[in-house]
Amino acid sequence: MSVLKVQGLTASYRKNKVLNDVTFEVQPGSLTSIVGPNGAGKSTLLKVMLELHPKLSGSVSFFGSTLSRMKTRVGYVPQRGSVDWDFPTNALDVVMMGLYGQVGWLKRPNRSHREKAMASLDQMGMADYADRQISQLSGGQQQRVFLARALVQDADLYFMDEPLAGVDAATERAIMTTLKELKMSGKTVMVVHHDLQTVEEYFDHVLLLNRGVVAHGRTEDVFTKDNVYRAYGGTLRWMKEA
Repeated sequence: MSVLKVQGLTASYRKNKVLNDVTFEVQPGSLTSIVGPNGAGKSTLLKVMLELHPKLSGSVSFFGSTLSRMKTRVGYVPQRGSVDWDFPTNALDVVMMGLYGQVGWLKRPNRSHREKAMASLDQMGMADYADRQISQLSGGQQQRVFLARALVQDADLYFMDEPLAGVDAATERAIMTTLKELKMSGKTVMVVHHDLQTVEEYFDHVLLLNRGVVAHGRTEDVFTKDNVYRAYGGTLRWMKEA
């Protein structure tokens, strides 16, 4: 069974259609990049699938069911720029927020929850910053904390919106190591990605998007010169030798 099935998904911002009849399926244990030009609807696709933005038509199923029934199996890392990093809280508290589905909104987390959160911070190399205010962290450190918050959920399907944008090389390596470990453990990850140069190195599947699906499948099969031209309107210089 596919972990994600999208059929005929269409959405707009005001009167501008940003997604048009988007259809694809994702199989378990895959690491997929979502790439396309600015304005292609990449971030919107994640938000519509997660019911954070309304759709005009179409359907989305998670593990053969609805998001409301499978919410605990789905994790989401939004763009770092969409988060209020001046909010007065520390790194550990941010990660603990990922456990609210297990703890309950009106209950206090116990020692076991705290240990899980610390383990996720440690996995991202941020255990020493657990008590640090998030506003005092660098951009790369903030991104690691946000990824730790998703990891502590122990989801089966993760959506990540530009997790590598604006981070240092060490953080990029750490994030990709974590994503590949998730894949190896049977998790499924979909990543909005901006760097075409690293698609083949980092991802085994790719979804080329420009309001609609241009191509989707194994990277070695669909990440081709012709498909990239189709997605970017032929305005992008191809990265590989002819």
